[in-house]
Amino acid sequence: MQREHTRRGFTISHQKVVLEIDFSGHIWGYTTITLNPTSKDLKTIHLHARQCVIHGVTVGSFPADFVHQDPFAHLSVSNPQDVHNHPELKRRVYSALAEGDEGELSISIPREVAVTPSGNRAQTGIVSEAATPEPQTPGHMAQQPHSVTEYKQIEVTITYSLKNPADGVQFVLPSEAYPTRVPHVFTTPSSPDAARCWVPCIDNLWEKCAWDFEFVVPRSLEQHDSVSDDEEETEEGDDYPTIVVCSGELVEQVAHPYNSSKTIFLFSQPVATSIQHIAWAAGPFHVHTIPADLSAAEDASGTTQPLMDAFCLPGHEAFLACTVAFMRSAMSFYVTEFGSYPFGSYKLVFVEELPSQRYDAATLSLVSVEMLHGEDAIDQVFEARHTLSHALACQWIGVNIQQKMWSDTWLVNGLGLYITGLFMRKLFGTNEYRYRLKKDMERVIELDNGSMPPICQPQTLEPPDAANIPFINLKAPLVLHILDRRLGKSGTSLGLSRVLPKLFLSALTGDMPNNLLSTHSFLRMCRKVSGIDPRSFAEQWIYGSGCPTFGFSASFNRKKMAVEITMRQDAPAYKAHESNEVAKLMMKPVPFFEGQMTIRIHEADGTPYEHVLDIRSPFKRYEVPFNTKYKRVRRNTKRYLARQAAAQAAAEGDADAAAAMDMVDMGFGLEIWENETERENWKVADWTEEDEQNMAGQTYEWIRIDADFEWIAAIAFDQKDYMWVSQLQRDRDVVAQYEAIAVLSKTPNAIISSTLTKTVLVSNYYYRIRCEAAGALVTCATQKLDWLGLFHLFKLFLRYCYEPDDPKADLFNHTYVPRPNDFSDLAEYFVRKSILRAISRVRFENGKTPPVIRQFLVDQLRYNDNTTNPYADALYICTIISALGCATVSTVPPERGEFIPSESGPVQDPQDAELLKKALSEVDRYRSMDRLIPTFHNVVTVAVIEFHMLLSLASLIPHDPRPFFPLTREGNYIQVRMAAFDYLFLGKWYVPKIMRYVLAVMANDSSRIVRRHVARNACQSLALLVNMAEMKTPKEADSLLIEEDGNGGEKVKENKKSEIDLMIKALRKDREVGKNESIREFLMPIALAPDTDSEVRWCLLKLADLLIRGAEEAPPKVTIHLPPTPVVETAPPIPPVKLPSKPIRAIKSGGPPPRSPQTPFAVPPKLKLAPSGSQAEASPMRTPPIALSSAAVEKRKDAHAPKPSAKVTEKKVGKAVPKAQTSGMSVNDLRACRSALKKLQTNKHAALFLQPVDPVRDRAPNYFDIIKSPMDLSTMHAKLESGQYKDRFAFEADFRLMVNNAKTYNMPGSFAHNETVAMESFFDKLWVRINKTLEAANSKAAQERPPPPSTPSIRVPVPAPAPTPAPIKPSPASTPAATPSVPTIKLKIGGGSSTNSAAPSPSPAVSKPAHKPKGRKPKEPKLSEVPPPTAPAPPASAPPATFEDDGSLDLLEEVIAIEREKKQERKHASSSNQRERERERPAPPPPVEKTKERVVPKLVIGKRKKDVVDPTEDEILALATPAKKERTSVPAPSSSAAPPPAPPPAPKHVEPPVPAKNGVSAHKAREKPPKPSPAPEPAPAPAPAPRPSTKGKEKEKEASRPSTPANGKAKKAPTQTTPINEKKCRDIVKTLLKLPEAIIFSRPVDPVADGCPTYYEEIKEPMDFGTISNKLNEGKYSTMEEFARDIELVFQNCRIFNPPTTYPVMCADAVERVWKKEWAKAMEKRLSYAEKRSLQGMLKTLINDNISWVFRDPVDPVALGIPTYFDVIPKKDARDLRTIQQKLNADKYDSVEAFEADLDLMIHNAITFNGADSEVGKLAVQVRNRYRELLVPIRGTNGKRKGGEKGTPQPAKRVKLS
Repeated sequence: MQREHTRRGFTISHQKVVLEIDFSGHIWGYTTITLNPTSKDLKTIHLHARQCVIHGVTVGSFPADFVHQDPFAHLSVSNPQDVHNHPELKRRVYSALAEGDEGELSISIPREVAVTPSGNRAQTGIVSEAATPEPQTPGHMAQQPHSVTEYKQIEVTITYSLKNPADGVQFVLPSEAYPTRVPHVFTTPSSPDAARCWVPCIDNLWEKCAWDFEFVVPRSLEQHDSVSDDEEETEEGDDYPTIVVCSGELVEQVAHPYNSSKTIFLFSQPVATSIQHIAWAAGPFHVHTIPADLSAAEDASGTTQPLMDAFCLPGHEAFLACTVAFMRSAMSFYVTEFGSYPFGSYKLVFVEELPSQRYDAATLSLVSVEMLHGEDAIDQVFEARHTLSHALACQWIGVNIQQKMWSDTWLVNGLGLYITGLFMRKLFGTNEYRYRLKKDMERVIELDNGSMPPICQPQTLEPPDAANIPFINLKAPLVLHILDRRLGKSGTSLGLSRVLPKLFLSALTGDMPNNLLSTHSFLRMCRKVSGIDPRSFAEQWIYGSGCPTFGFSASFNRKKMAVEITMRQDAPAYKAHESNEVAKLMMKPVPFFEGQMTIRIHEADGTPYEHVLDIRSPFKRYEVPFNTKYKRVRRNTKRYLARQAAAQAAAEGDADAAAAMDMVDMGFGLEIWENETERENWKVADWTEEDEQNMAGQTYEWIRIDADFEWIAAIAFDQKDYMWVSQLQRDRDVVAQYEAIAVLSKTPNAIISSTLTKTVLVSNYYYRIRCEAAGALVTCATQKLDWLGLFHLFKLFLRYCYEPDDPKADLFNHTYVPRPNDFSDLAEYFVRKSILRAISRVRFENGKTPPVIRQFLVDQLRYNDNTTNPYADALYICTIISALGCATVSTVPPERGEFIPSESGPVQDPQDAELLKKALSEVDRYRSMDRLIPTFHNVVTVAVIEFHMLLSLASLIPHDPRPFFPLTREGNYIQVRMAAFDYLFLGKWYVPKIMRYVLAVMANDSSRIVRRHVARNACQSLALLVNMAEMKTPKEADSLLIEEDGNGGEKVKENKKSEIDLMIKALRKDREVGKNESIREFLMPIALAPDTDSEVRWCLLKLADLLIRGAEEAPPKVTIHLPPTPVVETAPPIPPVKLPSKPIRAIKSGGPPPRSPQTPFAVPPKLKLAPSGSQAEASPMRTPPIALSSAAVEKRKDAHAPKPSAKVTEKKVGKAVPKAQTSGMSVNDLRACRSALKKLQTNKHAALFLQPVDPVRDRAPNYFDIIKSPMDLSTMHAKLESGQYKDRFAFEADFRLMVNNAKTYNMPGSFAHNETVAMESFFDKLWVRINKTLEAANSKAAQERPPPPSTPSIRVPVPAPAPTPAPIKPSPASTPAATPSVPTIKLKIGGGSSTNSAAPSPSPAVSKPAHKPKGRKPKEPKLSEVPPPTAPAPPASAPPATFEDDGSLDLLEEVIAIEREKKQERKHASSSNQRERERERPAPPPPVEKTKERVVPKLVIGKRKKDVVDPTEDEILALATPAKKERTSVPAPSSSAAPPPAPPPAPKHVEPPVPAKNGVSAHKAREKPPKPSPAPEPAPAPAPAPRPSTKGKEKEKEASRPSTPANGKAKKAPTQTTPINEKKCRDIVKTLLKLPEAIIFSRPVDPVADGCPTYYEEIKEPMDFGTISNKLNEGKYSTMEEFARDIELVFQNCRIFNPPTTYPVMCADAVERVWKKEWAKAMEKRLSYAEKRSLQGMLKTLINDNISWVFRDPVDPVALGIPTYFDVIPKKDARDLRTIQQKLNADKYDSVEAFEADLDLMIHNAITFNGADSEVGKLAVQVRNRYRELLVPIRGTNGKRKGGEKGTPQPAKRVKLS
């Protein structure tokens, strides 16, 4: 943090600020900053400056260019009117905060100003931020001094102004609401960056410099009220002259040289100070000089006391002197104990509207005016003195000395509070100090239970969380206290009293670097001074969290003459995080606290003996030696009788006897206790004889644990009641007395009630103990003890009332009329209030207070008389009102739970109703009195509001905000306004009118305190209202709370989270809250306003988070979405082509886009035919599936090809087969398995089976030794979705395997075994139902199905030279009976008319079979003989329209798999096939069609040997695609010959299919059938576009030309058919339906109701979201693309029927925008976790292999001496293993094939640049072989065939390379 100047390039040595203030919200001025450059390269000066208007900047007297950008002045979001954009606003607020870190003002140093060196200075090195420097002892230096260049100083002058600043400076001005307010202005800590808001500076706590200030202000503010226009001052103007108070010392006050109505104040602060510790205030302040203490020790030593002044506004002068009277004694104490005051003077300024209680700056503290109090105040004195003495202590530690790192904040805050506590001890006494320590310790123990972090976290560089600061301030001084006790007891010093003076002296003398204190250096100083190593202490109490809990018990061992003490220690914070390793690292809970503890045994002779227990283990027994031999506590001895006699003498008035008794026992000498009559009147109970005997037999009186207060721990100690009574009565330590009362109150009985009553009565006890005893009497006020505690409380309070005439009167029926108040005895005042509070807490068993108590409290209000009291009784009245409210409300909740508004309040009897009416009457009377005669800060009105709030919450009175609503307005006291808003927030404040008012208060109220309070409570009240059932949560909450099983404990956190989610859901759905128009209209404008308070803005954003679902932000514009292609090239421009009049719908099909450096192409399928029938059965799995569109089979002639004789049995060709069905699973089986799996995963017993067994996580290290075939539900899901199950029985087998594994590994009776049995039972029942359902469905389908047709076959005749090819003829049925459900296709290639070929016909008879059962798995193709051509078949019998394209993944994978396996054979046949291909290539088209060049795919059948594949098929696969003209007409005879692998072209009337994987043409059966060609014979015109003759140029041209469809329009890359994901689709529909614009699309159009009678005439294919939802529920979608097509059809229909710019079209546009976002998210693809891990492991293996050394790092042309590398290999194509690894880690690959394509490209680059015969080329081949070998098992685990590359034409490239 101190190194920032090194990065900044300069430091600041001095800054001068000149300001002119006009008290109307305007400030003008300039600042001159003296810079010390630290670098000669300093060009730009960055400063912090927010809210300022910069008018000009000069650097070294030269004008300088500057840029000023206040990020908060220009907050904006994409749509400010849309409240759903609040997440975007939150991000922008964070961004604005980050932007301000560097500085909002950037100044360019002019050329005329040069940064020149001025000399050198010695420096011992840069001080590290993280580590505290070693002590600078002689002979040991961390670094040798070295010379550092110094540069000449540069002066920067900035002229600026402020107008109505929102932060940093507070103008308090009179207004209509506050007409009498005194105008004043001051700096305010309104935000963390408040300093930069009033002066350009370096806003950094660690950037210090000297300061000079000059303030120009009006001489008097009274001149504004003067009627005269001249400049002369009126006489009244000098009554309240304007005073300026500033950090530093006042140099002089002078009149303005040019304007006599103004005054100039000059201040100087020579001590280097941070801007964050600079403050000033200006106004007509009253000055009170705090006189010097003439008896102070420093005067005797000759030193002068610092000047101390206090300032307040006119009207508060009487309070000021009383409030600050003690400040001089505080200064004297601090100076005496801790060293000289670090500055020259100290000022206290009391101002209004300060957002915090106090703001400490150098030499100056701004304090809220609420701290002022008069001489008649009692309660406020304690708080005011503590606050102001702490403000003074912060001048030593906090301002002069600061934390070195943010993690050291605890030390600075803790030391300031610690030395303040020491002064409080001097001021109020040791008893008050120790009592406060004890109460603070209890609060720390309660809070530090695991939810709080350590008070010091060195690894955290950010400031402590604001929510944790109060806890740090609470625990830090306690830690320092116990450190002081341990150092003083164990070491040679007096603890911190020796350490702190050294600490402060080192800051004054400069020995402390930059006056920065770290925890490390502080502990080191403690070690040096005391000789004790505090590291163990620090690890437990400073760097660790939590507090120990001790349990002690003691017994006396007479044989050993020792007290055996058993100690057990627990660490609740550690237990809370025991099973959470992350929480243990973050919170650092201490598992065990060690150290020494002092115990004090008060033995029989009354002597206390101290013993030290060394705690080194959580459990231990200690033997403590006993000193008094064979003595017992004898209470009937002479000593006891002497004490009794002395007590009697003391009661009779013997002063000496009374003094003697005071030394012996605090309880003796009490008259009413020694008088028998009085004892009867007070119902005093005595110990029984048995108790007396037990007491007499004890060898010690009591034992104190941790007697020296050395631990922050909860200590439970088990000893007898009479021992605790002895401790209470005879131990002088106030903490011992407090502990005794706390224990006695847990076991109430008559003796304890008497003892506590006695404690209240004895004035020798400290008043805090008497108050605690009064509170403990409540436990004795029970029916079991005949209400003895209540009797004692009434008897005690009777001392303040007129006593009854009869001393034995029934106190439960007495009317208590109090005497006139007299609070002169302050102890009695506090005891009196405690008795009132205790009486109000007495309850019957039904939770109600006895009526006598309520009447008693009403009487106290009614008869209160404060006329003769010298002290104010306002807070006493507040105590009675609060007690009355407590007594009126029952503590037992109603039987049915919380009250809801529809219920009436609790049933009250007439007496209760009457008492409630009396109470309300009295309370409202006091409210009226407070309005007429205001109490101090209107505290009585605040108490009245809280009383009504309590009763309305208990439903005793209706919640009516009307009486208190006016109190929320400006003009009321701030505390009253806040209480009134609290009352408002506990009702239905979210109605639109009140909501608008609340938002207006947040935005525009003059009080920042009220704005923040309202904003905070608006958020918190919503949670309260939900809990109070003002707003109902969804019904799920009930089931969530009721549902319970054996794992209840594990679900607690989940349930809590779910409850919160349900609450938020309830808030968002509530029409009056989440749908509130006021919030939606005004929240964003208020949050965006630049003058909105920073805390209010955050609260508004929290409110928006609760109530309004945030809109998804569009990703930043700079984000680049890389396509799945490793290398992308820009496609050449496509010339415009005239499109057909009717748009042709794109046909979606399966397969991902190609991943290739070249532009992807639509590649038709290859048809491989065997020469003989034996081929069909030889390798059916190796035969590629043939996917043909309607254009795939057509009439053709081929005179040159030999006559084939192979008959090919083709796979059923239909629409894309989902990946899950690639192994043959039927759609019904697939649905059944998915349904079963979903139910299994959501079963409550499925937790153990959801993911694979992890031997480490699941603590089963030998699992894989026993279980060789592991299985789990996630693996089954992956196998199911990747198509690895051929039927549902394979799925069942895997489940059985999983169950058997679990039963094998886990013993019977274990939890896992029981869960397995439960899961198996559930599955068995489920599976029986599924099997029956599927069998019934299959049998029904078999009955309805027509007779099975023959196996589809393609009969290929010998092409004849005749111009008319033979048509396709069906063959006899030959399909086995096992596959009757598969529709079949019979084709004959080589002849026939186009009508009978593959072209779909509009005839219903032909097109109907096209609609296949969804999801049917096609049969595997078989090769069979191809007979000679036969006569054409009649058109009616041709079923080509049943063709549906199979674009599934396996089509291309099968092809490429065979090609890879037969690579060697391809090489031999390549030359002959190449010649044949060139010979049969068609003629070029006319020149005008040159830009549409396409490879004309033809089907040529020839004889081949077994397993011989044409090597050119890879090239054709990557290059060939049908041309437009070939799709629009029958090909000419000249184009009938084509290479063997080329597929046929499409006839004219067939819609152009979108290319599928590697160009497999796709056609959807549900698309409308296109019109057929009018003539069955080939049409000579329009001209058939034969393939141009490229002769060897295909590779170059086709490789770089984009894929262009038949109509000339540029195509998109081939798309992959994605199996339907119903959950995603339902989520999308649900999201769309939530849009307000989607209402019109939610149901089918009703022509009558919607007023569009012609709708169904124009729209032939209607669609709506309701229909889509129904189709989803019925499972009618098999692919995501089908779903998308229906969604887009909704928008298309809307735009067709409705004219542009109409409302429906605008709605369609709005919904479509959201649809595109949601669709893009739904279709995102990436590698699965298993694939990614496998590839990472494979890549690591490859990198570690020695052969890959060439490819491990990117090519560096310079280092390797190959400067032309990137000329040969484009930089974007460069690949290496490190780059590929980075892309893999960053999820840039969406498939294994894309990953392999990058590896192939790397090898290709190496061979291209180096040559195949070079050493690198040979290495490249080895690496390629190696990674292909490594990839085989990875592809195998994914259920893919070898070589299954998704849609990438990479094989063509490999052919060229090999």
